[in-house]
Order: sequence, then structure tokens, then C-alpha cells
Amino acid sequence: MVNRGHLEIVMHPAGLGGGDPTPDGAILRLDFNPPEERVPGFEIIDLATLHERRRLRGRRPDLVHRVDFHTLTLITEGSGEHAIDFVTHPCRPGTLLWVRPGQVQRFVRPGTANGMHLLFTPAFPPHTSSADRLVKEWYGPACRQLGASPEYAVLSTLLGQTRAEYDRPAQDVSAEILQLLLATVLLQIDRMPHPEGAGDPHGGGEVYRRFRVELERGYSTTRRAADYAHRLGYTVKTLTRACLAATGQPVKHVIDARVALEAQRLLAHTDEPVATIARRLGFVEPTNFGKFFTRHTSLAPGAFRQAHRDA
Repeated sequence: MVNRGHLEIVMHPAGLGGGDPTPDGAILRLDFNPPEERVPGFEIIDLATLHERRRLRGRRPDLVHRVDFHTLTLITEGSGEHAIDFVTHPCRPGTLLWVRPGQVQRFVRPGTANGMHLLFTPAFPPHTSSADRLVKEWYGPACRQLGASPEYAVLSTLLGQTRAEYDRPAQDVSAEILQLLLATVLLQIDRMPHPEGAGDPHGGGEVYRRFRVELERGYSTTRRAADYAHRLGYTVKTLTRACLAATGQPVKHVIDARVALEAQRLLAHTDEPVATIARRLGFVEPTNFGKFFTRHTSLAPGAFRQAHRDA
């Protein structure tokens, strides 16, 4: 039997309580800081509870923000819409959302959607489990529509068990059991078929995984495939094969897409001058940034910003 509450596994964005704009942009960044941290680095609540916290703190329901933790949400009733990095996902029973650290999100239309909401920091999963690798990758499908599938039933059951452990009397809650349950949830998600058009991150194997971790560290300082190949001890051809296997795109396209995404985030959600954003992303000349951005989005930076301000 599926619990009616919305189950979301997530590191709680300060319980949506704290959080300040950070040096990496004026996008509001929320830390993991639940009102009552029963287990350090972990919380599981109903989505409705999250929205009530936001209301009590006077936060708009469509507040744009990013978090430094992971959130997993399984919708079990009602409907709504949630935007993650410029893609608006319809939420209905069977919708699974996995928002990773640094991604920009907002509840476009909370509607009546409810379910379990799970929050956890990157350090919480057991390091001896391969689930730790999934958390450190920081990429993958943000949304899956499971419907009334067997996968939905299994995940709902696991989340229900996780919630039952978390809701035990404080002195009886086991952080170790929660870590193992979380690892099971993440591994269960990882074995699900990838959404159509999302590619297969595992297709590139260890090479692609290491490259994506390095790309996350270095996208603002270099866009040269040769630099990443040198840092990782591979050839550019090896990186290209891995990227093609995982995404269908060559390595240079993957690098540029990551830079373009961050540029879109900063243009749409901050008031920073275009020249400042260009420097932040490693462009010496704003004109070169403008050409790069237009080539990848078909819009000039200013036009892109205006389009999202008018939306």
C-alpha cells in the first residue's frame, strides 16, 4: 500500500529557514538546517510540511533558490509543477524528483501535490556503499515519471520504511539504519531505466564519471578538453568516446553545455552585469562570452535575461 504522504529524500534547505546569496552568484543558496535535526545531515518530511514552513517564514512559493544538499521527492497525491534548471516538470502521483547540490529550482505551482520529501547532505550516505558514488557524481536525471509502475511501489515502500525509522522516538532512531535505507533507495533509483533522451551516464563508465567530477570543479576556469584530459591522465579521444557513450555528444559539447547552463542560471536569476558573469565563467572579453552564449542558446545574453524577466 502506498503512503499518501509525499516522500522526498533531500538535504533540507535550511528547512527553508536560513540561506544567503553566495559569492558564486546572487542566487539564494539554502543550507541544510532543519528546525529539529534529529539525525545530522538527514531529514524526511511531507512535502506539505515543507510548504507550511515556507509560508510561516514568509517565503514566496515560487522562490528561486539552490541548495547545498540533495533532495528526493516522490509525489503520491495531487498535482503541481516544479522547475529545475529551466525545465518545468509536471508533478503527479508517481513523479520522482532528484535535485542535486547547485541546481536552481523553484516551485512554479505547488498546487495540491504532496508526498514524501527526503533531504540529505553529500556526506550522509555510507562511504562503503556504491551509493556514495551516485551522490558524488552530482549529475543525472532530475525527473522520472514512474506512474503506477512496480518501481513506484518498491520506492514508495522503501521510503515508507525510511520515514518509519526517522519517526521513532529520538533516543531510538538509528543513523546507521537510515544510511543503509538511503543507500538502498539510491541504488534502487539507479537501476531504473533512464528517461528517454536523458542519455545513460553509466555508458561512459569510470572515465565519464571522473570527467564530470573534474568538469564540476573546473568549468569556470577552462573550456579546453585537453586541460581535462591532462588533469585526468586520459587522451582527448578517450574523453570523447566516454562522453559519446554517456550523452551522445563529444567532450567539447559537454564542457560548453555546462558553462552555458551556469551562464543561464546567473543571467536569469541574478542582477549581475553581463561582464561580471563573463569573468566569473573564465571569459577575458565580454564580447567572446556573448558570442559563446548566443551560439549555444540562440539568444544574446541580454535578450535571454529579458525573456526570463518577462516570463
